[in-house]
Amino acid sequence: MEAFTEVADQYAPMISSIIRKLNIYTDYDAFRQLGFIALWQAWEKHDPAIGHFAPFAYRSIKGAMKDELTRRQKGGKKVKNSDLFLEEEEAVEWVAEKLPDWLDAAFLSPKERRLLQEMYIDGYSLTELQKHYGVTLSGMKKRRERTLTKIRAAIHHPYKER
Repeated sequence: MEAFTEVADQYAPMISSIIRKLNIYTDYDAFRQLGFIALWQAWEKHDPAIGHFAPFAYRSIKGAMKDELTRRQKGGKKVKNSDLFLEEEEAVEWVAEKLPDWLDAAFLSPKERRLLQEMYIDGYSLTELQKHYGVTLSGMKKRRERTLTKIRAAIHHPYKER
C-alpha cells in the first residue's frame, strides 16, 4: 500500500475538479483541505477486494463537500449542551486516536489538533465553536486558517522543519 502523501499528490487534481463542479468559489482552501481529509478517510476505509479506489475516493470527497455545503446553508447543527465538547485533557488523547498520522508533520499544538477534531471529525460549525470558546467568529476563522496554513505547508514541504 502506498503512502498517503503519494495518494494526496495523485488525487489533488480530483479534489480541485470536484470543487469546480460544485461551483465553490468562497473558502476554496477550506474545501480543498476538507477534500484531503475526506480522501484520507476514504484511503483508510477502502477495501481493495470490494472495488477500485478512484471511484470510492471520488464519492467520498464529493459527499463530504456536499455535506459541508448543506451544513453551511442550514447554519450548522445546534448544540444544546456545551458538555458535548471535550475537556482540554480529554481532547488531546482523543485527537491522537482520531486524526490521521500524516498531520504529525505539521507540528500542530494540542489546541490546533483539538480544533481540527471538533470541526472535521465531530462536525461542529465555527459558530458553535466560537460560542463555546467565547471568541468572535472572525477569531475562530483566523484560528482555523492558521491551522490549515500549517497543514498545507507541511503537505507541500514535508521535510522542512518548523
